[in-house]
Amino acid sequence: MRIALGCDHGGFPLKQRIVSVIQAAGHTVVNCGTDSDCSVDYPDYALRVGQVIVAGEADRGILLCGSGVGISVAANKIPGIRAGVCHDIYSAHQGVEHDDMNVLCLGARIIGEEVAVELVRAYINAQFTREERHLRRLNKVLQIERDAVAGTLFR
Repeated sequence: MRIALGCDHGGFPLKQRIVSVIQAAGHTVVNCGTDSDCSVDYPDYALRVGQVIVAGEADRGILLCGSGVGISVAANKIPGIRAGVCHDIYSAHQGVEHDDMNVLCLGARIIGEEVAVELVRAYINAQFTREERHLRRLNKVLQIERDAVAGTLFR
């Protein structure tokens, strides 16, 4: 699996450890920046990861910022992206299994490094179940997205 990885300066200290976890699991990292701890704007990296996924250059993504919240909000503005902030293992795998989450967002200032490692492992090992109830709910989410893009959501 190809995993797009992006972060702002708040997530940068955790980035290299996440790279090593992804690679150790046999997956490929698509580096979407940042590559230093200099102050940058998280929407730029959420956008890059989203673009890479939507273009088919990566299968999933991981985004890191200080809290995980800002980068998740930005990523979820991109049609085709379903990003979730997960700071517990259950949500990291359940978000994929039930909701077809394709971007994991982590708060590097909120969780410790070892927790982040376990979250990434849970996320990359999970698969969407394709159960009828999950497909039905996902299709409703996708319809909301299509209506928003078409400008018909609030008519």
